[in-house]
Amino acid sequence: MDSAPAEQGRREDAASQAARERVPRVDPYGFERPEDFDYASYEEFFSSYLVILTRRAIKWSKLLKGSNSVQKSMKVKRYIRKGVPLEHRARVWMGVSGAQAQMEQNPGYYHRLLKEERNDSLEEAIRTDMNRTFPENVKFRKTADPCLQKTLHNVLLAYGRHNQGVGYCQGMNFIAGYLILITKNEEESFWLLDALVGRILPDYYSPAMLGLKTDQEVLGELVRMKIPAVAELMEGHGVLWTLVVSRWFICLFIDILPVEKIFSEPGSLSMTTITKLRESCRAKLLTQG
Repeated sequence: MDSAPAEQGRREDAASQAARERVPRVDPYGFERPEDFDYASYEEFFSSYLVILTRRAIKWSKLLKGSNSVQKSMKVKRYIRKGVPLEHRARVWMGVSGAQAQMEQNPGYYHRLLKEERNDSLEEAIRTDMNRTFPENVKFRKTADPCLQKTLHNVLLAYGRHNQGVGYCQGMNFIAGYLILITKNEEESFWLLDALVGRILPDYYSPAMLGLKTDQEVLGELVRMKIPAVAELMEGHGVLWTLVVSRWFICLFIDILPVEKIFSEPGSLSMTTITKLRESCRAKLLTQG
């Protein structure tokens, strides 16, 4: 009997076990790797990708050196599209989103919000989602020291008091939780959440949720344009897009996409095309009432 396949299998198992011992079980963000995680393939990929990450980090360090703020420019935009290194991400996001300016213009505001009168219904809604937020992340578990659930609760509570028209919506826990992982700072996470929910996507979490519904329709149109076979399959089974994708949009894809892909800019489609699609889809929704 040919023992070559068996020998090859043993070598692959040994390589996989060696990679498992070298690669940490928990990633840099605190997420546990799943049981079926392919450690050997990850190590092979990361060994080559690390060169790109290092080169990118050096460019960002040079760009940010000697400056306390991030100035918008075509160069910064190009760099952001290629990816912001984790060590610079909080600073860059705070700068380009306007969150840094808002925080500096409102010193002490966040902490004053935390001291306001209790709102039992708001606090109960937030508390309900605490254990549902990133259960696979070791930093959000009650056994963690410190446990980020308290930080998350504070950020969501302050935002609910700050933007009473929105209060708290399911999905915001994942957004705030992710911002906390990136910034490692309660107040900065609050101001970034305000930039996203209050200014960048103001009609996502409003009572009518028109912005969210519009973008769901845009996705449907893009699927019809780019992969019509999927659109035909969905329509053939009478499946509504909202049933499939609403959760993706409510949490801004944070618990759907790989961590490094979150808040990336669009790829091949121009913003002009996307804007036109949004306008037509919004008009369609408005005529439907």
